[in-house]
Amino acid sequence: MEKLEKVQEIFSKKFKSKNAWDRVTLARMIERPTSLDYINRIFDSFMELHGDRYFNDDSSVVGGIGLLNGEPVTIVAHQKGRNTQENIKRNFGMPEPDGYRKGLRLMKQADKFDRPIICLVDTPGAFCGMEAEERGQGEAIAKNLMEMFNLKVPIISIVIGEGGSGGALAFAVADSVWMLENSIYSVLTPEGFAGILWRDASKAKEAAEVMKITAQDLEKYGIIDKILKEPTGGAQKDVDKMSCTIKEALIEKIGILRKRSKEELLQQRYDKFRRMGRFVE
Repeated sequence: MEKLEKVQEIFSKKFKSKNAWDRVTLARMIERPTSLDYINRIFDSFMELHGDRYFNDDSSVVGGIGLLNGEPVTIVAHQKGRNTQENIKRNFGMPEPDGYRKGLRLMKQADKFDRPIICLVDTPGAFCGMEAEERGQGEAIAKNLMEMFNLKVPIISIVIGEGGSGGALAFAVADSVWMLENSIYSVLTPEGFAGILWRDASKAKEAAEVMKITAQDLEKYGIIDKILKEPTGGAQKDVDKMSCTIKEALIEKIGILRKRSKEELLQQRYDKFRRMGRFVE
């Protein structure tokens, strides 16, 4: 028994001392749980809804209505694939404008029927192809940011893997923003940062350290509100345990947010992001 405890202690210390690039690698692992892995474990039931009512049904965004401890909630999430075929279908978790418009449609529906909103963020960034730009990618993201400030229901966003740029922020204007212990959240990828700053994408490891993209850094700077501890070795080692941790935290926080009036909810959400804006300035 003592030997087992020693081994667990060594593993625990090893994973606590991970650098930023280690966490980038973990966040991008193909084995890392996807949004649907969590949705199917956290919610008592889930009914997926489709389409943006403008153009298309973007498979890189899943959304619908679920029951959390018996309470109806709306879930909006980025969805990656588990293999090449799935990733092609899901566009590697990079939404086009239709995905953001679908997400906003479901969030406004939640607002109408007084359902809390839970967003799961896991994207390298919004898709930057020509067709996405032609259909108004920038406008779709900007509209999500603007509209989410005015939704009168509790919003909780959780970065479960990669949180890349405006593509992630479009589902993260929330009353409470959380990150899993080994997830990342940044204005662009370390490769992109290194390419711009040093004109050498191979320096991504150094860039990851400079960018302060880990949950630990972002909590310290007040960008996020909570870090959810992962099982030793990462969330993929025990998806059920990780799902249980998320579920318990969601139930507790929604109960707290539900006690606030709609006016308090809107004002505190606004103040939260104004404080962030002053920090960035």
